Amino acid sequence: MFVSRRFISFVLVTLVGLAMLALREGDTPEANAVTFTETELKRIFQHSLAAPPANPTNRVADDANAARFGQALFFETRFSATGKISCATCHNPELDFTDGKPLGEAIGRMNRHTMSLWNVAYNRWFFWDGRADSLWAQALDPIENPNEHGGNRLKVAHVLFNDVEFRRAYELIFGAMPNLADHERFPPEGRPIPEAPHHALHVAWNGMSAADQQAVNQVFANVGKAIEAYERLLISNRSAFDVFVDGLKSNDAAQQRALSPAAQRGLRLFLDRANCRLCHAGPNFTDGEFHNTGVPPREGAAPDPARFDGAKRVLDNPFNSQGAFSDDPAGDSNNIKFLLHSPELWGQFKTPSLRNIAKTAPYMHQGQFQTLHEVVRFYSTRQGAVRIGHHQETILNPLNLSEAEIDDLVAFLESLTGEPLPATLLTAPDHLDIGDRVP
Repeated sequence: MFVSRRFISFVLVTLVGLAMLALREGDTPEANAVTFTETELKRIFQHSLAAPPANPTNRVADDANAARFGQALFFETRFSATGKISCATCHNPELDFTDGKPLGEAIGRMNRHTMSLWNVAYNRWFFWDGRADSLWAQALDPIENPNEHGGNRLKVAHVLFNDVEFRRAYELIFGAMPNLADHERFPPEGRPIPEAPHHALHVAWNGMSAADQQAVNQVFANVGKAIEAYERLLISNRSAFDVFVDGLKSNDAAQQRALSPAAQRGLRLFLDRANCRLCHAGPNFTDGEFHNTGVPPREGAAPDPARFDGAKRVLDNPFNSQGAFSDDPAGDSNNIKFLLHSPELWGQFKTPSLRNIAKTAPYMHQGQFQTLHEVVRFYSTRQGAVRIGHHQETILNPLNLSEAEIDDLVAFLESLTGEPLPATLLTAPDHLDIGDRVP
């Protein structure tokens, strides 16, 4: 039987194509792994996760007793106006320390997505707008936000003072509390609200002496510092990517197989053509800074000044790293020394970490995207990008990735999921069990 050469060529091409498709769909490390250049390897190693940086503004940041106390405070609901809201309400450990909603909800609804707490110990700015410059200052903001806890610092201080276990723990870690039994000096509730001078909480606060206000502020700051000590333990590590990196460093083929060929191809895209590392740099896959990337806001959302307001708020915050409640007000760790409140900051949002990103949907500052594929496709096409304010990143051009490349890049992002935390860190401790120590 006669068979034409053209037909034979067609069959061969078809078989090769099917074989290549099989490799992509059923990738095996041996068959389809990526060989990285020396330059790429250097870039990969820059993402290796080391111990979190110290925080000199909080002397108990790495104190085990403070972390235990902070864990109890993290799950405490009595600070809230309703008695039902805690830090864990929006930062739910079962949902990877977020709430799974586009916009945060507690007493009311927020106008931004709840950021996860994974690896916050590595951050230098906090919230989408960077309005806090330490983790302990960040922890205080939601307590007094009317849409979140709706509480106030005097109420927090009284809860600690009247709870035998909490008071004992506080005083073992930070020293004696002020005597809050005199409600004439220390009203049950109150906080400064300068924009509403006739508000009952502000009136109560203003009725106190400056020394008593300072004492309560110190208790409030210490609550934030204990919560920070707990949150510094929420580290996502030993992901498939981390194991792969260890394998590259030790030339261990078994460890290198931790990263699928698809994820390796995605890693190469991340490093090179897609250039995601430009903003998602370093061990925590973030530059820690703020960018206007043109992500369209949710329908009906008001313009969000973002970093423009955040910069002013952190500079004005009495709990910032240079303030009276910092344990290192003159140190080099202060991030606000050279911070300028500039119009160019309008519409800039913080670059989030990519660690555990596959488990913390939805994405962006208003939860605009439901999946990682949507996120990558937006940056690939830039379709729907909007200009917010007067300044926008000029380096973001359409990548025009193929669907296969988008899949590979998502596979890499999924490889950044770390090992689970010990179960003991995921719930309120039954007992504080804090031993005697000298503060």
